[in-house]
Amino acid sequence: MKDDLLLQIFLRFAGISLLAVGGATAALPEAQRQIVGELHWLTGAEFAETFAIAQTSPGPNVIVFSLFGWRLAGLGGLLAATLGILGPSSLLAFAAARTMRRAGEAVWLARLKKALIPLAIGLMAANGYLLARGADSGFVATLITVAAAAFVALSPRSPLWAMLAAAILAVVASRSGFLAS
Repeated sequence: MKDDLLLQIFLRFAGISLLAVGGATAALPEAQRQIVGELHWLTGAEFAETFAIAQTSPGPNVIVFSLFGWRLAGLGGLLAATLGILGPSSLLAFAAARTMRRAGEAVWLARLKKALIPLAIGLMAANGYLLARGADSGFVATLITVAAAAFVALSPRSPLWAMLAAAILAVVASRSGFLAS
């Protein structure tokens, strides 16, 4: 039974890895659709919580997929998820790099690169929306999300300040009964 789950995790994440245009974070909307909506392996809140843990951990954004695997099936799940998310996309990136090197300054390559920019931004925006929808359990949580996003978008200061302020506000609101735990 567990071997079947490990294979499912590997195959799902291998497919998702091919959508990671712009990085692992850009593939999260599809991961959320499958893991939460289709397979019901995690709830929206569990998905958002795992994402938050990954984002506050040092290392690359792709660590979130390893954490999904860990949460689903322990160490075996972590390995299956990590191999699934890194394997196919790494092979594709290698093949793309060779093709781009051969193409040089070809017009079609310049157009393709330019077209991928809005795609990556759109995928990341969708990711933010889906994560907020899954994690924001009320008015105060939504307010924290909007304020943190505005701070990061409009301030020249480090996002760490938004993280610190949001954490303090969340603790105070939770202890005051304004934020569901």
